[in-house]
Amino acid sequence: MPERALSIPTSDGGAVSGVIHAPSSRARRSGVAVVLGHGAGGDMHAPLLVDVARGLVDRGHTVLRFNFPYKELGRKAPDRPEKLEMAYEAAIARLRKEKPERLVIGGKSMGGRIASLLAARAVPCDGLVFLGYPLHPAGKRAPLRDEHLSAIKAPLLFLQGTRDPLCQLDLLRPVLKRLGRRARLHVVEGGDHSLELLKSAGRTGESVLAEILAAIDAWLAKQASGKKR
Repeated sequence: MPERALSIPTSDGGAVSGVIHAPSSRARRSGVAVVLGHGAGGDMHAPLLVDVARGLVDRGHTVLRFNFPYKELGRKAPDRPEKLEMAYEAAIARLRKEKPERLVIGGKSMGGRIASLLAARAVPCDGLVFLGYPLHPAGKRAPLRDEHLSAIKAPLLFLQGTRDPLCQLDLLRPVLKRLGRRARLHVVEGGDHSLELLKSAGRTGESVLAEILAAIDAWLAKQASGKKR
């Protein structure tokens, strides 16, 4: 599968690394492009992001995963939100050069949250995919990071594990109810914040990944008649 490493210029004169996954010239192309941001403790090489990107390109979608600036510098602490958003907007601009029919944004944990903050302030997109949305601090039931979600007009897909310490489902479900029909939840039974299961669950990582990819692909198909941007 074609994977192209690239440098993405940012508006402050810097740049971040990225990798574009594109269907081969002979493969079916969906016209959908997906930007995936990484979580606070990882980078664009996080196994979940790589596996999802490769799985989606096999299904005809184009995917861009990228680093936030602090990871480029080898730092552990995330940048301030404004800088994270700046880098994410640069990634969106780069993927738009591929001229997709529809653009979906999201990512793992913090990456998905930054995408949602952009969508809430009307950065154009056709949908959002969250791989473990960080609804609240780990192990705490408050404060909730949900106020801005109601401002998002695009469809939202939440993929959440039942063992996620950053998103208890009994707190998430009322949020999704307020968002109405544009929000959809796919629960990975036994999944943690990275959607991984314990060995005692009796399932392989491959089967969990297949479930995640099937859920995303089916959701994208349902959005196929959405407005092109």
